[in-house]
Amino acid sequence: MGAGQSSPSTASHTHTYGHEHPPQTALHVLRVAPHSPAAQTSIEPFFDFIVGVEGYDIEDMDVEVLVEEHERDGKGMVLRVWSTKTREERLIPITPSRIWSTPSATSPTSTMASPHPPSLLGLSLRICSPPSALDNVWHVLDVLEGSPAESAGLVPFGDWIVGWSGGPLYREGEFYDVVEAHEDKPLRVYVYSYDFDTLREVVLVPNRQWGGEGLLGCVFGFGLLHRIPTLPTSSGSETNNVVFKPESLSSGSASGSGVEVEARRSVEEEEQYVEY
Repeated sequence: MGAGQSSPSTASHTHTYGHEHPPQTALHVLRVAPHSPAAQTSIEPFFDFIVGVEGYDIEDMDVEVLVEEHERDGKGMVLRVWSTKTREERLIPITPSRIWSTPSATSPTSTMASPHPPSLLGLSLRICSPPSALDNVWHVLDVLEGSPAESAGLVPFGDWIVGWSGGPLYREGEFYDVVEAHEDKPLRVYVYSYDFDTLREVVLVPNRQWGGEGLLGCVFGFGLLHRIPTLPTSSGSETNNVVFKPESLSSGSASGSGVEVEARRSVEEEEQYVEY
């Protein structure tokens, strides 16, 4: 089912968060399921955060209950979504539905009970703090000829790895741990292209047989100097030089993908994952 229209007015409740004051608590969009209600909207994984529904902030409501009520009544709803790219909030109408995730009556597996309840929006979300949610990204600085990174199509300077199929990554060394754990096995990562403003899925096969150094043959930059720049505004000037204003000005670093890197953050905040 596609996105529907919703009648409630949200104009008096809509916030515009400035560059220095992004929302402190939100639901970070990790995945958008194909053919789902969310897939019919402009919601973008990794860069979008749900900060409220209609006239309510995330902290003041039970999102799951509200989504179920709207689905039961056959009503559309309006999500308030904040983007790290534009640093602005926008309103997105959407209609919760079970139809898209329900097997058809003619399907041979339609009689099998699903171990999970159907998603009503087609979103995988985590509760987090947006000011630091995208601090951990890996900037592609160099790709060696004939390497797994080159075969996967990684582009030096224009690409950033923002996560993998297992979710976001929380510290510098964790990405390299994931690479080593997938030696000679497919590793699906999510890559953002600044040049084309697109997010794509890339399959890497880390290995030591390609003839060069490291498992990927790629050099990554990590830290303050390697975060994703904000997109230019409509006037053509950039609003800031990094996606988020950092809380601590730690220097950036560069490393080959085959080198184990000491983790800078040993303690991560406890997070909760939800499906809607």
